[in-house]
Amino acid sequence: MKKFSLFISLLMVASIILSACGGAATTQAPQATQAPSVSEATNAPAAAAKPLLVAINKSADQQYFIDLQNSFVDTATGLGADAKKFDAKLDPNLGVSLVNDAISAGAKGIAITVPDQTIGPAIAKAAKDAGVTLIATDDSIKDADGNPVPFVGFDGKDMGKKVGEAAAKLLTDSNWLGDSSKQVGVLSVEVQTLSVCNDRTDNEKAAIIAAGVPEANVFSVPYTGETLSAQDAAGPIITAHPEITNWIVFGCNDEGVLGTLNALATAGASPDNIIGVGLGAYEACKPWAAGQPSGFKAGLFISGLDVGKTAATVLYDAVVNGKTPPAASYAPTTIVDPSNYSTVMDKVSLANCSGGATPSASTATKPLLVVINKSADQQYFIDLQTSFIDTATGLGADAKKFDAKLDPNLGVSLVNDAISAGAKGIAITVPDQTIGPAIA
Repeated sequence: MKKFSLFISLLMVASIILSACGGAATTQAPQATQAPSVSEATNAPAAAAKPLLVAINKSADQQYFIDLQNSFVDTATGLGADAKKFDAKLDPNLGVSLVNDAISAGAKGIAITVPDQTIGPAIAKAAKDAGVTLIATDDSIKDADGNPVPFVGFDGKDMGKKVGEAAAKLLTDSNWLGDSSKQVGVLSVEVQTLSVCNDRTDNEKAAIIAAGVPEANVFSVPYTGETLSAQDAAGPIITAHPEITNWIVFGCNDEGVLGTLNALATAGASPDNIIGVGLGAYEACKPWAAGQPSGFKAGLFISGLDVGKTAATVLYDAVVNGKTPPAASYAPTTIVDPSNYSTVMDKVSLANCSGGATPSASTATKPLLVVINKSADQQYFIDLQTSFIDTATGLGADAKKFDAKLDPNLGVSLVNDAISAGAKGIAITVPDQTIGPAIA
């Protein structure tokens, strides 16, 4: 059997190589403010001990939060502080523990995107009792008396309005509503337990209904904020509405839209029949950069870099310079699409769009080959993938392997991830043959 799997892997890698080579808690201020610049923050006296500033995020494996935390650390250290970052992993109990750990470690300021807004009173009290400045990033929180904790992030209602208006304009330009042969449906991907997400999706739905879509054709897709959660939740809703020929998709973040687009692809929907408007644009831009057809037609660009920079600056000014944090500091947002994203987005975000920095001349010709198997814990597939990697790297290519775990939706998602990462060739043993048209 091992000889047979080796033979199969050799054939796959050789075929892909040939194909790839053929292609080219503090006192509140009375009003919201614009984000302050780092240059406005004054460094502490040289003799003073460096204050420790801490950033805690709810899901620091998402690109937005990676950017936010890196920017926070870079800004804080540049101002003369020590800085640390932590991931609450969508666990409210861990979020509370991390705040307490930061206080115990001597933190003078903490910026947190909470995994659940219900922990607000507990962490606000802990910070106040310890004399630590606390600010909320992205998701607003309140203390036990109902007073809002100083906020750094985005205006959720304005974000939803912009996404909804962009979707409405694309719908109007498509003339789908004027074509009697088309039935238009909307998939609104929602974290229904999170107020800032409701601010976004409520305004998105209002705009698309105002554009002429019947309210009965707007379907809520509840999810956790993660791609696979949206994909799993959207699938049954799509299946339950075979009468819908054309879909509009928006949500609380890019991951929600991406997961729903993956579910539509699994159901056989063409990108031409989808208007997806992301919120973040860090996932939307990936197929644009790769030149791949996609349901992502636009996205609201938001930068974690802006929020991280602002959060660090606000904390530093509070801790070192005694400035009261503004009640709210808002970062800018801009609608982008395939025609303008490369001129609007910053260099770091653009590098993420293409899966990393532009390859150097010495490595540009090294293709990435990917092998995806339906059940890579079986010995046959272990042998197949190991042989694939060994053969591909021996031939001079980069190679990666993934396991679809017998999940058709995950299979589609892994193919899209491989494409976004710049793969030039993909070998897949599908978890279900019905996904063939979507991944092809």
